[in-house]
Amino acid sequence: MAPEDSAGADAPPAVIVEDVSKTFRLPSEQVHTLKERVLHPLRGSGHDRLEALKDVSFAVERGEFFGIVGRNGSGKSTLLKCMAGIYRTDAGKIFVDGRLSTFIELGVGFNPDLAAKDNVVINGVMMGLSPREAASRFESVLEFAELEDFTDLKLKNYSSGMQVRLAFSVAIQVDADVLLIDEVLAVGDAAFQQKCFDVFYRMRDEGRTVLLVTHDMGTVTRFCDRAMLLDRGEVVDFGNPDEVAKSYLDLNFGTRRAPGIPDESARQGDGAALIEDAWFENSEGDRVTTLHQGEPVRFLTRARFLKAAPGAEWGVVFEDADHNPLFATTTSWAEVSTADLGPGDECVFHVDFDMPFAPGAIFASPMLSYRGSGDKYIDRRDRMVSAVVTGTRHSGGLVMVPHDVGMERGGPDV
Repeated sequence: MAPEDSAGADAPPAVIVEDVSKTFRLPSEQVHTLKERVLHPLRGSGHDRLEALKDVSFAVERGEFFGIVGRNGSGKSTLLKCMAGIYRTDAGKIFVDGRLSTFIELGVGFNPDLAAKDNVVINGVMMGLSPREAASRFESVLEFAELEDFTDLKLKNYSSGMQVRLAFSVAIQVDADVLLIDEVLAVGDAAFQQKCFDVFYRMRDEGRTVLLVTHDMGTVTRFCDRAMLLDRGEVVDFGNPDEVAKSYLDLNFGTRRAPGIPDESARQGDGAALIEDAWFENSEGDRVTTLHQGEPVRFLTRARFLKAAPGAEWGVVFEDADHNPLFATTTSWAEVSTADLGPGDECVFHVDFDMPFAPGAIFASPMLSYRGSGDKYIDRRDRMVSAVVTGTRHSGGLVMVPHDVGMERGGPDV
C-alpha cells in the first residue's frame, strides 16, 4: 500500500525515501562431493536473489518520532542501513536533511581491540563531530553508559550490554538532527531501558527527528507520532501507531479477522454455544486495541446459546506474547449466576479492572465451559483478541503492582 505523507507541514521533511529497493545475492546450495556434482551439475553454480526492500516510499517530518516495525527479516534493518549509507540502494533515492546519528547494529563502527575512549572518538567523528568535540564528550558518554570504571578495558572484553550502553550513549551525544535507532531496547536491563525511555521523552521535547525500529509495540504507541509496518520488504500498513501496532500483532500472532466472523482454527468445544465477538473497551465505552497502564478497562465477550448447557460458565485468560499467563477469572469465581442460560439466549459477559500488566502485547482467550468439568469446553477461543499495553512506569515481573518506594536516613526509632 502507498503511504500518505503528513499534510500541512511548512518545512520540508527531515527524511524522504522514494521508491527504494534493495536486493542481495545469496550463494545457492553448495556441492561438496563428486557424486553430488554428477547428480546435480547445476547446483552451487549460481546465486539466489533476496529482495530485502521493494519500492519503499515514505517521508518523516521534522521533529517526528517515527516507528518502523515488522517481523524478523521484513527489511527494517536493511532500510536503516540504506539510510545510514552502509548499504547502497539498487533503486530509488534517500534524502536526509541535517546531521545524522545512528544506533543500528551492535559493534558497527567499533574496534574491539581499542579502549572505550578511542572508540568514542572514532564513532563521534564518523557521525560528524570534530576529533576535539568527540573527545570533549567522552566523560558524558561514559557517565550515561555507567562505564566510568571500564575506560581502559578493550571493547572485546565488554559484555553485549556494556557495548549497547556505550554505543547508544555515543549516538545521543552527537546532537544530531536525525537519529536512526535499531532495537536499542532488545539488549540491556530494566534500568537501562528506563534511561532509554527518559532519553526518548527528552528527544520529543527537543523536537528531534527519530526513526525507531523496535518489536516493542508499547514503545511504538507511547512515543511514535506515526508508524510503518514492513513485511517481506514492502510497506503493508502506515499511519496511526495504534493501528499499525495492531496490524503487527495480527501479522505475528494470526489474530486478524473481520468483526463478528469466528476464527474456526482457534476454537474448541462441543458447540452448545458460540462466542461470536470479544473486545476491550476504555472507560468511555469505546472499543480499543491500546490499553494504558493503571487506567480502567473492560473486557467483553458476546455469546449465543444454541442448545441446553447446564452448568455453563464464562471465563477469560490473559497472556503475554510469550504465553505467560497474566490473569484469569470466571463467572463462578466471581459468584455470577449463569444457571438459566439455554437455547436462544444471547448475552454479553464482562470483567472490569484497572490495567496492571507491564507494557507490551497481551492476548485474551475467552471461553465457555461446564462448571467443575476441567477442560470440557462449550466454546474456547484461544488468543481471540490482542491489544497493546502502554505505560511510563516499569518494574520487574509481568504485572505492575501499585506501589511507592521511599527511603529514610538513619536507623529506626527505638
